[in-house]
Amino acid sequence: MTSVTSTTSATATAAPTTGDLVLSGVSKQFGAYHAVRDLDLTVPEGAFFALLGPSGCGKTTTLRMVAGLEEPTTGTVSLGEQDITRLRPYKRPVNTVFQNYALFPHLDIFENVAFGLRRRGVKDVKKQVGEMLDLVELGAFGKRKPNQLSGGQQQRVALARALINRPQVLLLDEPLGALDLKLRRQMQIELKRIQTEVGITFVHVTHDQEEAMTMADTIAVMNAGVIEQRGTPTELYDLPATTFVANFLGQSNLVRAAIVGKADGQLVVDVHGSKVTVPVPRCRVTEGEIWMGIRPEKVFLAPAGAEQNGGNALRGATVTDVSYVGVSTQYLARMPWGQELTVFEQNTGARDTLTVGDPVDLHWQPAHTFVLDAAQDALAGVEDIADDA
Repeated sequence: MTSVTSTTSATATAAPTTGDLVLSGVSKQFGAYHAVRDLDLTVPEGAFFALLGPSGCGKTTTLRMVAGLEEPTTGTVSLGEQDITRLRPYKRPVNTVFQNYALFPHLDIFENVAFGLRRRGVKDVKKQVGEMLDLVELGAFGKRKPNQLSGGQQQRVALARALINRPQVLLLDEPLGALDLKLRRQMQIELKRIQTEVGITFVHVTHDQEEAMTMADTIAVMNAGVIEQRGTPTELYDLPATTFVANFLGQSNLVRAAIVGKADGQLVVDVHGSKVTVPVPRCRVTEGEIWMGIRPEKVFLAPAGAEQNGGNALRGATVTDVSYVGVSTQYLARMPWGQELTVFEQNTGARDTLTVGDPVDLHWQPAHTFVLDAAQDALAGVEDIADDA
């Protein structure tokens, strides 16, 4: 796709300085049901921020409270120095893009985008509408009707219509949910490009982990009305704080183990009789029973007995399943204590594929391990992924 000209970019970034979006002690009850519980959240000005979680976790309710479509039961919502908690939706410097786009079918694309300007009494809209259509790369489509566009093009029209009002915050409520997989991935890149161009704060609600990680600078993972963890995609994926985050954001092997010692900045962990090490900063607890976690793509399967240079190892496994998925092969390996662990191996052609029944050992680097509290449910987040699928 073509890039936006510097003139368009300069115009598009002329949003007012606003400050951070801050939610303080925000809760929302519907009768006896607590949709959001005592939420404290700061979204930095100009960030692309994602609220990620399964259906019913409270993320859309949170978005609706920012938009003014729901009123908090307790707490405040502020934008910079302005308390907007009780403001009517139309008085807030906030616009929302929904999954269904909500375009006017009887108006052409130009007039759909111009709608907000005309409603505010702006007389000369041609230049602003033209620049906004160029920003979303639909400059040649102004005379078409919505039903003459693809789903992805309609989504970009909805985005242009929201952005032309120069909101201080743009809220996106599952905006890519109606698109097919290939188009959804294309639009993820486009949304990030547009956010970078306009420099406006984007708050994006989604249940799709890949969508959040592709676009967002910062992600807050929500579960049962609270934020389990907040951080960059890398921080959340490489060092999850809870079993829910470990399972919901990608896949994790969680193995019951126990911390039995400490040496040279590493904790010594007993895993069903085998000793492995984990750097202390990667441990959420430092004593007692734990869940030892390792991501499937961090593990290397080697023929049983093969020597590897350093690192951790669990020996005596057997391959029980092999699934070829194009870019990688996914293995299940049954451990001596009966648990099956998942291993992803990129299909580089560097070696022959293992087969069911092969005896193997599992190897990985200590720095790729993480340790979580054994009091947490090892299946937290797994059921939520299945429910959302």
